[in-house]
Amino acid sequence: MATSKLTGGRRIPLRVRRKYEIDRYPNEALTGPQVTVTRKVRGKNQKTALKKIDFINLSAPNSKVKKTKILKVLENPTNNDYQRRGVITKGAILETKEGKCKVVSRPGQDGVVNAILIK
Repeated sequence: MATSKLTGGRRIPLRVRRKYEIDRYPNEALTGPQVTVTRKVRGKNQKTALKKIDFINLSAPNSKVKKTKILKVLENPTNNDYQRRGVITKGAILETKEGKCKVVSRPGQDGVVNAILIK
């Protein structure tokens, strides 16, 4: 879009971007000693996001939830680049001491990694 009209007059945008429309960089959780960031969101609320995490809450069938160490990220169907870099997102398959598990929480939004054991 041109900054000025053909006549020389200036163009004024129809409307400006609202605060709630502002986009942010994605929060990509990696493996390592836990690091969290807190950011302000709409409605005076706060979101805690993970930058790094080394333990997950693992839920296995017919047992209680256990805190388990993450060994590595096996696959991430969200993005091939995430898979290569070892980014943890919802749906990622992780290798733990208990076995393979699938992430069911959103680490970049919730600030916690919950997973279920898969066969």
